[in-house]
Amino acid sequence: MSLTDDAASFLAEYELRTNAHDVEAWADLIAEDATYWFTNGSHVGKRAVVDAVAYNFRAIADETYRISEIEWVHRADDVAVVRYRFDWHGVIDGHAASGGGRGTNVMSRRDGRWQMTHEHLSA
Repeated sequence: MSLTDDAASFLAEYELRTNAHDVEAWADLIAEDATYWFTNGSHVGKRAVVDAVAYNFRAIADETYRISEIEWVHRADDVAVVRYRFDWHGVIDGHAASGGGRGTNVMSRRDGRWQMTHEHLSA
């Protein structure tokens, strides 16, 4: 998949890389000035976002993350906003765990390629 394709293809790639748990490949999708809001805190800047997600990748073994009920709020050539439902399941400290909630993402096309600039997940 090319990161220059449409926003829907970029979102699908984002979900695939999240499930791969390859922090470096996932980080390639994140803008330098990204801001992520999670239930457990806010993370500003690519380094902080990547660190937070890397922690989750380590903490949740065998995780599967799924995006569903996708609704495009706005799609243009250089910015897209999407809201969706998400769910996940995996293993934390040897015990099955799962969760889910609502998500909103803002994607921007910069220098000809899509990047995730904002994510807000809540239960």
